[in-house]
Amino acid sequence: MTITQQDDLDRLHHIGRIVANTLQGMARAMEPGMTTRELDQLGRAQLEREGAVSAPESTYDFPGATCISVNEEIAHGIPGDRVLRAGDLVNIDVSASKDGYFADTGASFGIGPVSPLVDRLCRDGRHAMQIGIAQVGHDKPLAGIGNAIGAFAAQRGYTLIRNLASHGVGRALHEEPEEIPTWPTRRDRRRIHDGLVLTVEPFLSRGGTWAASGMADDWTLFSTPPAPVVQYEHTVVATRRGAIIVTLPG
Repeated sequence: MTITQQDDLDRLHHIGRIVANTLQGMARAMEPGMTTRELDQLGRAQLEREGAVSAPESTYDFPGATCISVNEEIAHGIPGDRVLRAGDLVNIDVSASKDGYFADTGASFGIGPVSPLVDRLCRDGRHAMQIGIAQVGHDKPLAGIGNAIGAFAAQRGYTLIRNLASHGVGRALHEEPEEIPTWPTRRDRRRIHDGLVLTVEPFLSRGGTWAASGMADDWTLFSTPPAPVVQYEHTVVATRRGAIIVTLPG
């Protein structure tokens, strides 16, 4: 989507706040002994109170209102009977629509005390996303996002998952430009234009794998060999002055 008028931006901000508040509400509610299904039900209830519709459910018939991925799971985890435990690393991805506008956000959280390695991974994952967002602006190279994140990851000794990419969003959950790399690339010649709506969502790993693999449920993705992975995601709008983040709580 390309923003062409203030009403578009206002409506994106509105759904952006809804998904951000839902994400934060779910994160605050997480506790050992809760199942991922129970956590998802809390997210569903908050979206419904705001008049929003789960995007993965409505777009892809995903079996849950939100995606909840635990430990070895990287993304697209199906809410179910899995019980959350102290020390777990949990990724929550919330995307939804309202009045024809879509926003997408995600973050990784530790439940209770986690290892120093995981704690640092979470901090650096959030920083990697911020580094990527700083590369968003009118006429900047789209590849600049992944190149900047890649330089940071290499400096810190991390691996970037390379088959889960950022994407355009706004009037649909996934739209042009498709597959925006959050890893270094030299072949992408596309440029960002004023008003472009996109996500920035790097997947930072402590393992040696560069790709996520699928499980038997046809949805959940995990790392092989198993390794901690975090994802942080905002929906942003490119302007001549940089990026506007629309998925902030408020």
